[in-house]
Amino acid sequence: MDYEAIKAQVLDDLRAVDREIETRLQSDVALINQMGSYIIHSGGKRLRPVILLLGSGALGYEGAAHIKLAAIIEFIHTATLLHDDVVDASEMRRGHTTANTIWGNEASVLVGDFLYSRAFEMMVEVGNLRVMEILAHTTNTIAKGEVMQLLNCHDPDTTEERYIEVIRDKTAQLFQAAAQIPAILSNQSGRIESAMATYGMHLGTAFQLIDDALDYGQNNRDLGKNIGDDLAEGKPTLPLIYALRQGNSQQRELVRHAITEGGLAQIDAVMDAIESTGSITYTARRAEDEATLAAAALVAIPDSPYKQALLDLAHFSAHRHY
Repeated sequence: MDYEAIKAQVLDDLRAVDREIETRLQSDVALINQMGSYIIHSGGKRLRPVILLLGSGALGYEGAAHIKLAAIIEFIHTATLLHDDVVDASEMRRGHTTANTIWGNEASVLVGDFLYSRAFEMMVEVGNLRVMEILAHTTNTIAKGEVMQLLNCHDPDTTEERYIEVIRDKTAQLFQAAAQIPAILSNQSGRIESAMATYGMHLGTAFQLIDDALDYGQNNRDLGKNIGDDLAEGKPTLPLIYALRQGNSQQRELVRHAITEGGLAQIDAVMDAIESTGSITYTARRAEDEATLAAAALVAIPDSPYKQALLDLAHFSAHRHY
């Protein structure tokens, strides 16, 4: 099943989330309206809100708070993108010029702060202390993961374990929150809540692994960024880490230098090293393992079309090409 078919399971709820986002983006400051609308409507998959909506359906939640919480999740995600693009000096995101390139770094940071604070205002309205605890912890963990990634930049000695720790914090944590919250809303047992959290964590890890593999395997039209963006920033992602581990002495020296210096001066040679060492295949296999663990966590959830969509989403995350 492709992603559009997965989204179709919650299409009405997703439209309600989009309306909530539109309403909550409104501000008497024109720049906030312009930038917020630009980044929200720049072609994102709404993947994290979809997880929350599917989870709510799978667990039989019958209230309305899931709509607001799905919008909150998207606001948190969007805020991280605005800040990330400033840190990474990115010029392209989802096939569009980044907000910081159009409006500048200062505006991007401040509007990101606005989205974070608007998300927390909305959390208070939901009035569920446990949900607030999870989302507060999530935003803190994402920030920690981003700092850890910054420390790993230009460090060719970054291990696979350190890399996995970073992507669990900076990416998978929000997936985990999106999957876990429906269990709280529907008053499920601790076992079900833990199962949903585990599903989200492994799903998010698989998603990021494939994202990092795609950086060396797709053109910018399909992926929404330029080939080698991670290399240009000196980020030692798994394809590079594996090439360092499996390559010959010449390849290892090449990749070490590329990570240390950043830039794309040797992109073709690095791509050859990645291909010849099987780095993309290895990264994809790790993603497949994570997707399998995500699916296994759902054994405790009753069968339903929503559960099947969650299983399909795990498969999609490990096999996507965009």
